[in-house]
Parts: sequence; C-alpha cells; structure tokens
Amino acid sequence: MTMGSLALAAKITHVPSMYLSELPGPRHGTRQDAIDGHAEIARRCKALGVDTLVVFDTHWLVNASYHINCAPHFQGTYTSNELPHFISNMAYASPGNPALGQLLARVATEHGVETLAHHATSLAPEYGTLVPLRYMNADQHFKVVSVSALCTSHYLNDSARLGWAMRRAVEDHYDGTVAFLASGSLSHRFAQNGLAPEFAFKLWSPFLERMDRDVLRLWQSGRQADWADFCATLPEYATKGHGEGFMHDTAMLLGALGWSAYDAPVEIITPYFGASGTGQLNAVFPVTAQDGRAIPAAQASAAEGFSRVTTRL
Repeated sequence: MTMGSLALAAKITHVPSMYLSELPGPRHGTRQDAIDGHAEIARRCKALGVDTLVVFDTHWLVNASYHINCAPHFQGTYTSNELPHFISNMAYASPGNPALGQLLARVATEHGVETLAHHATSLAPEYGTLVPLRYMNADQHFKVVSVSALCTSHYLNDSARLGWAMRRAVEDHYDGTVAFLASGSLSHRFAQNGLAPEFAFKLWSPFLERMDRDVLRLWQSGRQADWADFCATLPEYATKGHGEGFMHDTAMLLGALGWSAYDAPVEIITPYFGASGTGQLNAVFPVTAQDGRAIPAAQASAAEGFSRVTTRL
C-alpha cells in the first residue's frame, strides 16, 4: 500500500514588498527577515525529502467550488493586478505535479468537498504562490501545486475538511513527501488609500494588532484547548479581524493538522511584523498524529438543493 507523508505545514507571508526588497530604492533590504524565513522553510523541506509544495493561495479568488492548479509546468512573467507598482515583470518558473493535484481533488470530493483539478490549463498562479516560490524554489527543486484559498462563498468548515481530505490523499494514496503552505496574513486591513507608505511597517489599528497577538499566544501555547478556542472563534476572527482570504488558507491548514484536536505549539520562523497595515509572519506548525475525529462534517454538499458543479456545467 502506498504511504505518503505530510512532512511540514506552515503559515507563510507573501507580501509583495519582499520583491521590492530585492530592488534598488528605499525598500531595498527591508524584508530580508521574511525572505530568510522562506529560505529556512525551504531548507527544512529539502532536509525532510519534500518533493511537492502545496500552496493554499489567498490571492486566487474563486466563487464556486474549490480549485487546484496542477499544470505540468509554470513559467512566465508576472505583474500584480492589485499592486502593479510593487510586483512588475517578475519572472517565475516551477515544475508542477498534475498527478498529485488530481489525487487531491478526487479525495477531497470523496470527502464531500467538491474540488476541481486543472491540469490542462493556461491558468497562471497568483502571487500568493509566486512570491513564496521565488524564495523557496528558485532552483526548481520542488514541484508545485496551487489551491484556491480566496473563497468568496464558501464555509470555513468545508475548508477545514478540504485540508484533512488532502492530508488523507497524501498519507493514504501518494508515493511521496509533501509540504502544505498556507499563504496569507493574519489581519489584512490595508492602509487607507494615500497612507500606504506611512503604514509600510505598521498595523492599521491597535485593535487588529492586539487581536493578532492574542491569536499568536494561543498558537504558541500548543494546548489542545487553545486550538479548540481558536477554531471556534475563527469565523469571527476572519470577519472582524479582516482575515486575508476570509482565513480559508488557515482553515485548510488547521484541518490538515486535525482542526480543534490539534495539540502542538507553532514555531515562529519570522516574527510577526506589519506591512501596509496588515499582520504577517512565517511559522511552522508541527505535524502530529491525528485521527480526524474533530474534523467538521461537509457543509455545502449537505445543503438542500446541492448538486455537483461538474454535473451542471
């Protein structure tokens, strides 16, 4: 029987000022700590024998179902439609993993969370995937799969179940070693227009910063009861805390780790920092043995009138 491994799980930043930090100008060198954090996570992945990075991308907006970009290869030049003055003409290249992407989609759908894999596609990744890959995969050592995590009409419970289903796909059916990377911030309230330079290294509000730091205290305690508290309050944190992508990347990550039964302290790799008003960090979540007992039931597929998108296109 094939037995794969989820070797590493992390919550990572993708702030575009990391790219600016490479370039001559006033931002040069200012995000080196975040870049170094990505390099350290990549180093650990290599040491663990990871072959594929699965990125939960909070810049990939979807309105129906969950989607996986698992093209055989990604290559191009990227300019951000949101912040074209931050990320402009950035080259990227990474091998993909169509077989794993299709496996993840199949097992997620079997778990009641409809997920579509796109392997024969011209769809390019968003910068929630591309910025981390620039610093984690410049040598193209890893294959890459990108998962939609800016989910506009979705339930956090389903995203948690998706994460668990993807772990089951890897551990029960994949012949290889994988890392899951939740690419997104904590609070994500951008500075008001005209104030972005003033808030380049600050949080938008003391309230949001306090909320983020309270969350980090829960994460670092490692107590199962604190993880249960976090999962219970995640929907409200996602809205009142302006969570990036409505925190679906975080729900996917915690789902893969056992959701409210998770029982380990996170390791902070890049300490919490402000960026254009948002709250950012790099942190590794130890993967512990879990039996799935706390994973939420599928929600969307249990609704009256539900039918699979693939049957009604």
